Amino acid sequence: MKSDRQIPSAAMQCSDRPNMTRSERSGFTLVEVLVASVIGAFIAVVAVGALRAVSAGSERLDGNIDTAAEVRFAASIIARDLNNLYRDEDVNNMKLVGLLGQSGARPASRLVLYTVGRTKARAGQPEGDVYEVEYCLKESRKENKTVLLRRLWPNPDKEVEPGGMLTVIAENIDVFQVRYFDGEQWQLEWSEQLESIPVLVEVNIAARQADGKDTVMETFMVNFPRSGWGQGKAKKQGEDEEENEEQEKGEEKGQR
Repeated sequence: MKSDRQIPSAAMQCSDRPNMTRSERSGFTLVEVLVASVIGAFIAVVAVGALRAVSAGSERLDGNIDTAAEVRFAASIIARDLNNLYRDEDVNNMKLVGLLGQSGARPASRLVLYTVGRTKARAGQPEGDVYEVEYCLKESRKENKTVLLRRLWPNPDKEVEPGGMLTVIAENIDVFQVRYFDGEQWQLEWSEQLESIPVLVEVNIAARQADGKDTVMETFMVNFPRSGWGQGKAKKQGEDEEENEEQEKGEEKGQR
């Protein structure tokens, strides 16, 4: 007996096979790969640029913070030495000298004084508690920067050539200016021949920030009360004037 089931022909089988849609195909075309590569490269370039900008900004910020910290540190050391100025009734035992010099092409102050320190500068070596300190600017041509130096001399002696230890307390300093107020006017220098100490001392320190755009500046003043110490000629002149006034008053009473 012949079976009633019919076997479809090959043509029918091919025609009845369902068509595969785009979503059913596996893999990407060459155009899709190229487009994706271009987009990925663009994103990578943008990300690297942003990362570099953030890193450079962070470095500049850290540099600016370091510069500001150095300026504050230098100002605190100078203020401490001035506040601890060694004072004596005999002006010859004291020292506070302010000079105006040059650091490269720029004017800069030079400050020398006797200060009292409780911490030994040299361990295991004999020294008192009075030190000579000096502050000045020095231009370093090799490193192309200006540094603020502090010279510390234990056991100072006016009869001996000044010595001591040099220390860099701040770098890239543009301005180091010290002014002195004698009670009437400000001066840029204070000579040892005045045989007295000023009423006020003003110190200005300025440094370039790491980005070179802005400047960090620190200003402070130190007041020296008129206690009779180190008044020298000014004190003697005042005493002479008072004595002359008393004599004049006595003579006027005698004439009456």
